[in-house]
Amino acid sequence: MTLLNELLEYNTQFVKEKKFLEYATTKTPNRKLLIVSCMDTRLTELSLKALGLKNGDIKQVKNAGAVISHPYGSTMRSILVGVYQLDVDEVIIMGHHDCGFGALKPEPIIEEMKNRGINNEIFKTLKHSGIEVYDWLKGFESVQESVQAGVKNVKNHPLMDDSVPIHGLVMDPETGKVDLIVNGYEY
Repeated sequence: MTLLNELLEYNTQFVKEKKFLEYATTKTPNRKLLIVSCMDTRLTELSLKALGLKNGDIKQVKNAGAVISHPYGSTMRSILVGVYQLDVDEVIIMGHHDCGFGALKPEPIIEEMKNRGINNEIFKTLKHSGIEVYDWLKGFESVQESVQAGVKNVKNHPLMDDSVPIHGLVMDPETGKVDLIVNGYEY
């Protein structure tokens, strides 16, 4: 059985047994909070449980490294939609120690892309179009500095409401301990 079929088979039982009822909530977050966090599998449940949060409490945006890489990219758009349409009053940018994105080097990824059939001409076309794939795929040196940069990018965005506190946190994925990097109430 394929993974997709396994998931769909489980879903059929999930719906039949009405297990979805225990997750029922509204579109707006109970805690009026949006968290941008890394897509690391260790944080899937840990990032919520370690902060005493449950389903329905927050809006959550996940990406590689919890990085706000473009002022008009999908992560920033999601934050703005949360603030202006979904009752979000505070934002947390939460990175974590031992982040794979921090150690990310573009060369192995690009080599793997080529091994899987991405033609070298595509990289040349992208470069000619002004897209520096090597820079785009580069990780960060320090998770604390990355979180601080993310907070700054969100806080200083021309479309962001100045009254919304933007906090910065770093989590230890081994223990769940969270360190405060930027207190948005003071920033």
